[in-house]
Amino acid sequence: MSEHIFTLPDLGEGTVEAEVSEWHVKVGDFVKEDQPVADMLTDKAAVEVPAPVTGTIVRLGGELGDIIAVGAPLVVFDTSGTASGSTGKSTPAPATESAKPAAPADRPAAPQKAAPAAPIPVAPAPPPLPAVNHTNDAPPAPAPAGIPESITSAKVLTSPVIRRLAREHRIDLATVSSSGPRGRILRSDFDAHLAKLKRGPAPIAPRKRVGAKEIKVIGMRRVIAQRMSASKSEIPHFSYIEEIDITELERFRQTLNQQYAQYNLKFSYLPLLVQCIAKALARFPQCNALYDKERNVIVQHEPVHAGVATQTPDGLKVPVVHHAEAMSLPELAQAIGMAAEAARDGTASKAQLTGSTITVTSLGKLGGIASTPVINQPQVSIIGVNRAVDRPMVVNGGIHIRRMMNLSASFDHRFVDGYDAAAFIQAIKEMLENPDHTFATG
Repeated sequence: MSEHIFTLPDLGEGTVEAEVSEWHVKVGDFVKEDQPVADMLTDKAAVEVPAPVTGTIVRLGGELGDIIAVGAPLVVFDTSGTASGSTGKSTPAPATESAKPAAPADRPAAPQKAAPAAPIPVAPAPPPLPAVNHTNDAPPAPAPAGIPESITSAKVLTSPVIRRLAREHRIDLATVSSSGPRGRILRSDFDAHLAKLKRGPAPIAPRKRVGAKEIKVIGMRRVIAQRMSASKSEIPHFSYIEEIDITELERFRQTLNQQYAQYNLKFSYLPLLVQCIAKALARFPQCNALYDKERNVIVQHEPVHAGVATQTPDGLKVPVVHHAEAMSLPELAQAIGMAAEAARDGTASKAQLTGSTITVTSLGKLGGIASTPVINQPQVSIIGVNRAVDRPMVVNGGIHIRRMMNLSASFDHRFVDGYDAAAFIQAIKEMLENPDHTFATG
């Protein structure tokens, strides 16, 4: 056997190890060169790893969830006998007509297969009895004459009238609780039993649930757990919550949707909010920064690379809209929609999932009144969008119905002072509440 040991290659961006998130092969499988063998999950993205040679899988370097270092064995192949493209499995060539041996002349003819025996007739099943509907208030049809009383009913003490009623309602008197002397069924007993049948069966009490399921923390869920733990343990969070009157913003949004309906483009609040964030960050660059822990340096970014937290079947991902500050509203709406869709269907590239300088998170209709979002390390700011609702508000001394929405923001208090954070959110509030002025050139 000729073995080829395939070690985990460098997956880029200084990766030193990766997790086995999915195996596409198993021991004994024959694979061809460039055929995918595994999906490896780094801290940045899932990377599909192809086979470097053609051969049969002899050994796998780990199980799902195992961490494999770059340079460690990932897959061992048996490459013997693959030079000619053989799969390692010998399949005899089918014989041609001319190659078939001639049957000897004196060979007796093969016996004919016996004809299958005729099936044994089965007696037809008796017709089912008509169903009895005890819940129907209409009087039941009288039983056909000649139906004998059941043996159990015959042994019960009761009056002829009740026996007749029992036959009409097809009730076995042995099932009726009695309260008369010597177990005699009274008319009140029969009526109570009949009423109980009409009410139907008693409701079934909920059953206790038992058991538990163990779920190994691997893949994207492991990465999320590690990042959230590191973020909460290392960053001194503080949150700032402000309510925004988005009545005019909603009117502006509806106008945009009408204008761009022919282009099949719909506007949520997100592109409007992201553009306001991008404009406000020009005045508050300390909120558009990354903390380089290794060098102990804060890197303030001029461009706004907005991460949009997106719920996916694999967990929370943050696709990035790069250079949001240079996009128009239609471009932002399209970019946010495409980024979120790529994250959900698993087609987002490594570049689409990296490089954000600030994150926006929204649960849409599930957004609640307020939240305390966790900062996406190494960023220093995150803006959370809560649910928009119509509420009575005091405006110019009168009560009016206004559409209100809260923004819940969290900041790294080591690098963003409370005053600056509040001023940053107030700048966003001012722009959102005056959309005609804010987006006049956007």
